Amino acid sequence: MGGVPANGDHGGQHAPVLLDTALEALAIRPDGRYVDATFGRGGHAAGILERLGDKGALLAIDRDPEAVAAAAALFGADPRVRLRHGPFSEIAELAGAGLADGILFDLGVSSPQLDDARRGFSFLRDGPLDMRMDPGQGESAAQWLARATEREMATVIARFGEERHARRIARAIVAARAEAPIVTTGALAAVIAAAVPRREPGRHPATRTFQALRIHVNDELGELTRALPQAVAMLAPGGRLVAISFHSLEDRIVKRFLREAARGDPVWAGLPGAPAAARPRLRLVGPPVFADAAEIARNPRARSAVLRAAERLAA
Repeated sequence: MGGVPANGDHGGQHAPVLLDTALEALAIRPDGRYVDATFGRGGHAAGILERLGDKGALLAIDRDPEAVAAAAALFGADPRVRLRHGPFSEIAELAGAGLADGILFDLGVSSPQLDDARRGFSFLRDGPLDMRMDPGQGESAAQWLARATEREMATVIARFGEERHARRIARAIVAARAEAPIVTTGALAAVIAAAVPRREPGRHPATRTFQALRIHVNDELGELTRALPQAVAMLAPGGRLVAISFHSLEDRIVKRFLREAARGDPVWAGLPGAPAAARPRLRLVGPPVFADAAEIARNPRARSAVLRAAERLAA
């Protein structure tokens, strides 16, 4: 994971999106304890470490073993850094005991994942149709497409890709796989391109379907839904939760969760003696933040990013 919307022009170095804004939203203290739940290639982690003193600490998590290897190469010798391999839906277990002063989720896909044809995330580079964040866990996109029903495929493509031609694409995949297994990104992109009657200007017809399959294969929305309550429970009073989303489905989950955690149970609103579970747990920090024109010009991947932040209230 780590901050790139699915499938665009991904050449070159991975640039962390909304870096300065995220660091300011975390309100980093030199002696604080922070969690980067989506290390990616370490852009945000490096920024956090620059603001930490000798007594500060950073836990870096990623479900991609290649990202964890990159983290070890970059920061393995830094005594302030701990590295953990696993999905952020297990953030509480991976972090262990102790409270955090800030937790960052930079959602999306990192440029190295997209640029590596072996990973199968992008239709721009032909390779195995995999799409797993952790290639050692679960089934690949090719394996799922080989067994899914037409209705299951159409549902996933429509829900996670918001693709209006979902039924047509699912029907085409079923017809194509009857002739030969669909095992490469190029083969799938060709099937989709032939099935879609009209193209959106500036958008490859496979864009939404590839996004949908990636989200489904990695259970990205489920991971996020499970992680957010754990993250709040891990925060010390005054600690900050910061999330950068790259598409509306992610942002909707983050927005609703933060709003509800900041509101508490409306049944108990304003009443004395409300149980702890019914009280507000968070205070929203500012409005959502979007990349400005200068950052988008430098890094077009920032165009769809939105950052939301909240602060943990005292128990």
